[in-house]
Amino acid sequence: MLINIAWKSLLHRRTTVLLTVFSIAISVMLVVGIDHLRHQLKSSFTSTLSGTDLVIGARSGRINLLLYSVFRIGNATHNIRWESYQKIKHQPGVSWTIPLSLGDSHKGYRVLGTNEDYFEFYRYGEKRPLAFSQGKAFDHVYDAVLGAEVAKKLSYTLGQRIVISHGISEVSFSKHDDKPFTIVGILAPTGTPVDRTIHVSLAGIEAIHIGWQNGVPTLGRTMSAEDALKQDLTPKSITAFLLGLDNRIMTFRLQRQINTYRGEALMAILPGVALSELWQSMSMIEKSLALISLMVIGASLLGMMTMILSTLTQRHQEIMLLRTVGAPAWAIFCLVQLETLLMTVGGIIIGLLLLWFAMVGAQPIITSVYGLSISTVPFTSSTLYYALS
Repeated sequence: MLINIAWKSLLHRRTTVLLTVFSIAISVMLVVGIDHLRHQLKSSFTSTLSGTDLVIGARSGRINLLLYSVFRIGNATHNIRWESYQKIKHQPGVSWTIPLSLGDSHKGYRVLGTNEDYFEFYRYGEKRPLAFSQGKAFDHVYDAVLGAEVAKKLSYTLGQRIVISHGISEVSFSKHDDKPFTIVGILAPTGTPVDRTIHVSLAGIEAIHIGWQNGVPTLGRTMSAEDALKQDLTPKSITAFLLGLDNRIMTFRLQRQINTYRGEALMAILPGVALSELWQSMSMIEKSLALISLMVIGASLLGMMTMILSTLTQRHQEIMLLRTVGAPAWAIFCLVQLETLLMTVGGIIIGLLLLWFAMVGAQPIITSVYGLSISTVPFTSSTLYYALS
């Protein structure tokens, strides 16, 4: 009986009700959307590297090692000797390794020297492998594979030649223009620093640096690209490397062995722990988004209360009429609460649907422009909490 009366009452005041429901829907859409974005940013940040048990580099700070090896930010204090890398690589229980050689760039984008294992074993997100949108992995000394953002921003296509610069400055006067690289592959977007990286072989890094010393070519010691191919291009050192184990139980034991390695000062870190520490140091972003969510909740509650009170004032004669025909006070109270509940539930459902449609439409733009992989499903454990607030 009360539901029927409440529904007819809402239909009679359809204009005001629709405005109220729309206001609730927009508030729910903003609150849940901001909270979803906050969680997705954290998830995207912490899932930059997945499936890697240890990150090994020269002894320095854990966050510094993580920044230059995973996020391509900053530089290493020292390199790792190739002999040390080979010795650790062949330790019992080591399943795979990915060597990383940094220090060069192209128009502000970092150049990473590595090998074929990078495309086979590198994982991000929920252990997702790298995929090619065009072309293939490098198989020649002077081949290059571009990240999705590099190819898009610089409008590069397969077959084009690029020149690598020494150092990481956006503008460099020390260029390896005598040994250009040919683009043979373009990776699919990942929402990670891989998108902003140019990948070449370790042999290619060695070839372009033949005859170079202290960042400049030595007169009379440089050689052509063809002559460089005849040289031994085995690396003398690398910047860092990623490591995966057959059994994760061995992680801490191998980490201790590497941290106490007597051949040179090395450090092995757990990427998950280091990523969590780095996110905590940037917690101001998360706190700011949480504060915005609380402000939106407060504004939406205030707006809904104002509309309800305004509606009650307009319905003064209707309430008096109900009292005249014998409706008890509790029945009128339940009627008002039922109407409010119907409007709230309707607003929540419409708000969540609007957010879902918005996420589906915006996901390709967010991925291509900002390089972030955002889930289109905004329904999490906190969604119900914010909706009921």
